[in-house]
Amino acid sequence: MAREENDTPTPQADAEPSSPPDRRKLLGLLGGGAALAAVASLGGCKTTSPRAEGAQTRRWGMVIDLKRCIACKACTIACKNENKTPPGVAYGVFLEEEAGTFPHVRRTAFFRPCMQCEKSSCSKVCPTGATYHRADGIVAVDYKRCIGCRYCIAACPYGARSFDYGHDYIADAKNGYNLIPSSEYGAAYGTRAKGKSPSGNVRKCTFCLHLQDENGDYREPTACARTCMGKAIHFGDLKNPEATCLVHGEKMQALLAKRSPYRLKEELGNEPAVYYLPA
Repeated sequence: MAREENDTPTPQADAEPSSPPDRRKLLGLLGGGAALAAVASLGGCKTTSPRAEGAQTRRWGMVIDLKRCIACKACTIACKNENKTPPGVAYGVFLEEEAGTFPHVRRTAFFRPCMQCEKSSCSKVCPTGATYHRADGIVAVDYKRCIGCRYCIAACPYGARSFDYGHDYIADAKNGYNLIPSSEYGAAYGTRAKGKSPSGNVRKCTFCLHLQDENGDYREPTACARTCMGKAIHFGDLKNPEATCLVHGEKMQALLAKRSPYRLKEELGNEPAVYYLPA
């Protein structure tokens, strides 16, 4: 039986009709390529959403300075608190790895949000166009179109996507914490309810998209960037050569001009919007 959808549209939704409610049911009845073919045959399914059209005036991105990172993991806690993500759903995670043999051991640790790829693998495999590119470079998910097939999770080379199984931190639905609405997508989906989005959808970091104003500018920086105690996370417009970090004030292009910045798995050609400065 198809789940009930929240009637409130996302702030970025266009005028086209939302996905038919039986798409998820259809996907559950079919498998693999048959499901893709059947879903694609339904009206309104597009591999490229019209919301991606238009001149790109900004390119929001991050420059993460690993020399300044103190591995406090405040970034991940801030992300959970800002987006009120449930168990099993994480937008920004902190990854740690040890390599070598004692006493020559090297430890690598870094924050990994969604890379907001310019040529994203996730959007290419989405059969309904639920994953789409905004004109400001942010890759977003339209929960009304998402059927929960999870092809995008398999396609993402960075492991930056999670499936919402509908779990809550506190079993009592009337508990005060559960009643606090999520601010994600402008609180378009408010409080969690059984069978309603974003339960049953794929979710991801959107650079705290809900913090933008009506002009597409940020009222305040992303939660991870403004919380970073080591001042390692820089966030701003990568397209404008004069743009500065919204947290610390340095020019974003000046940050990229020092210490040989790199991007994760750059050889794949996804063109991520997250750069790292080596420690």
